Amino acid sequence: MTSPLVIRPRAESVEGQPILRPLPSAKCRSVGPFVFFDHMLETDYAPGHGMDIRQHPHIGLSTLTYLFEGELLHKDSLGSEQRVLPGEVSWMTAGAAIAHVERTPADLLEQGSRLHGLQVWLASPKEREQGDGHYSHHSAASLPVSEALGVRIRMIAGSGFCLESPVPVLSPTLYAEVFMEAATTLCVPTEHHERAVYLLSGEASLDGEALEPQTLVILAEGEEASLYADGACHLAIIGGAPLDGPRRMNWNFVASDPTLIEQARQKWAAKDWPVVPGESGRIELP
Repeated sequence: MTSPLVIRPRAESVEGQPILRPLPSAKCRSVGPFVFFDHMLETDYAPGHGMDIRQHPHIGLSTLTYLFEGELLHKDSLGSEQRVLPGEVSWMTAGAAIAHVERTPADLLEQGSRLHGLQVWLASPKEREQGDGHYSHHSAASLPVSEALGVRIRMIAGSGFCLESPVPVLSPTLYAEVFMEAATTLCVPTEHHERAVYLLSGEASLDGEALEPQTLVILAEGEEASLYADGACHLAIIGGAPLDGPRRMNWNFVASDPTLIEQARQKWAAKDWPVVPGESGRIELP
């Protein structure tokens, strides 16, 4: 049996929100379509403070925001405006050019709030990199759930464990939230070529080896893996088909062709980009 690859995330801050970021890493650039994985750490915001990610661009990817606690307001250059609650999916496909904003809603900003969640980026297949942009919101009730023998699985996006999410992914994808009661087990099957496990909280073991909390563990391709809950635990499982070729990442841009990234950088700098209605503030090129 091949030993899994363990990736310890780096700590960063996004507009004041502390995060842990295991992907991308020098050890692993992608897991299935996932090229970016941010764990937004539990953060209590005092009145007058909150997350405020101003207008910024994307190409060649889909973003997926999933919250455990708190709320965010999503706005984009397609005209979408959506309040996102815990257990819901905010899904945005960039295509050739999109801009968006994510911030704490005004009422929560006034009273103070708590935020905790995940945001991931999924690289688009080459034939969809320069396609049209798209946004969809999916309620918690629309996401399929299985619950048996002390293990609860919610399929956030893609398919697996005999569940299929309504989120319109662009390639074979696995993205599941898992809760395990103490002394329960879960087999992670080989239905997806690439898979990884992220232990959000609690105590768990993988094939008899203790998992370090808040690390991304890349599973060996073609080998089943067994999770055991040493105590009650909360995990995310990601994966899918390998990318159809390497991807370049530069700031908020993802592409198979570096020329597309350079063009996007020039267009954003020149303000030749779709604008989020009602927004004037923006994040400039680093």
